[in-house]
Amino acid sequence: MFRTKPAMALAAAAAVVAGVAACSSSGGSSSGMPTVTMMVGGIDKQIYLPYQLAQGLGFYKKYGVNMVLSTEQTGGVGAEDAMASGQVDMAGAWYVHTIDFQLAHKNVIDVAQLSGAPGEREMCYNGSGVSSPAQWRGKSVGVTDLGSGTDDLTLYLAARYRLTTKDFTRVAAGAGTTMISALQHHRIVCGMTTQPTVTAIDKKGVGYSAIDLATTGGVQHWLGGFWPTASVLARADWVSTNRPTVQKVVDALVATMHWIATHSAAQIAAHLPAAFVSNSLITKSDYIRALAQDKAQFLPDAMMPAGGPQTVFAVEKLAGKITGPVNLAATYTNSFVIRANQLEGFTK
Repeated sequence: MFRTKPAMALAAAAAVVAGVAACSSSGGSSSGMPTVTMMVGGIDKQIYLPYQLAQGLGFYKKYGVNMVLSTEQTGGVGAEDAMASGQVDMAGAWYVHTIDFQLAHKNVIDVAQLSGAPGEREMCYNGSGVSSPAQWRGKSVGVTDLGSGTDDLTLYLAARYRLTTKDFTRVAAGAGTTMISALQHHRIVCGMTTQPTVTAIDKKGVGYSAIDLATTGGVQHWLGGFWPTASVLARADWVSTNRPTVQKVVDALVATMHWIATHSAAQIAAHLPAAFVSNSLITKSDYIRALAQDKAQFLPDAMMPAGGPQTVFAVEKLAGKITGPVNLAATYTNSFVIRANQLEGFTK
């Protein structure tokens, strides 16, 4: 989803990237399990933690798949594009890309929905007084990158307050240190970003959270409903020919989502790589506190929320991204998730 990543030295993330090159997509492994490659749109971000957590808990192997994870690199190909071009089998990326691909005549499907909110917050510099998009008029507003999901959300929020692209300027401010610097030096009045950047901005006294898109209550208020975000995307043809393998991946992630719902932020952090939860931006206690605050964005059953695709479509339409007919029913399936929940002893 994002084209710019935080400026962190993430040895763990780099290691999994290297691993992809050594694996054959959907191939075998020494254990006899099918191997699947998945690129995540920022594997160290809290909004994307389930993919790595499933690895830390040993759930991929428990459910019969050898998962090789990687992450987007600054200036590199996006996770969803790597999946669509066949570089990896799956992508951990935003649901909205299924709509984008359909408009581009590519058939990509969401097989599991991990979150119902973007996990984003609009951080505005201290003293700016901004509490609504209406106050962006004549100002510069930061997004991770132009054309990204944060850009779409920014355009949507602006449009809801009757601002057009002529009324304010969008600036590609990245995340992490680049976003913090842009706020600190007032190059932007506000910037949309996720954890851990949100906590770092607050801790450094640089800015405050003016618009909450990180909780279900926040998205209900600002977006008008659930906004399905972190998901598992794959090419529809690949899904069709690898259904047993897809089911194993979804089984592992559904088990992970139930685990998240029944465990504390501290317990979750304990199963993530050390570099993800404590780095140049935040301490482990900061990470845990932020996760406890925003943990409700994760969906315990990994089902697509009712009305979620329609809300995403509305955002895309108001942002001017819908250029043709869209069949929302073809952008996702709950079939694998329903079976996984049955396997776990849940009724859905």
